[in-house]
Amino acid sequence: MPTLYTVIRRPLITEKGMTIKETENTLVFEVAEKATKTEVKQAVETLFKVKVEGVRTAIVEGKERRRGKFAGYRPDWKKAYVRLKAGEKMPEYLNSI
Repeated sequence: MPTLYTVIRRPLITEKGMTIKETENTLVFEVAEKATKTEVKQAVETLFKVKVEGVRTAIVEGKERRRGKFAGYRPDWKKAYVRLKAGEKMPEYLNSI
């Protein structure tokens, strides 16, 4: 099993993510592409000391990037929506973002 810090790469701070956090009690993270929903759940519960209700994942395709006539692609990456159980509080440092 991979370590907790290789499963969760970083929290995603976007307008949509902030709206979901406030209305649905859900956190959004960038996770490793090979990480499973169970691994993400265990990592969030251990690192942030909260109870997780469910995890949804999505693979985001990399966009094309150009430098003049040269074209390339950004790498694909995986996003996880982690819903906390009712009554669970978000960690303070994630609330202040």
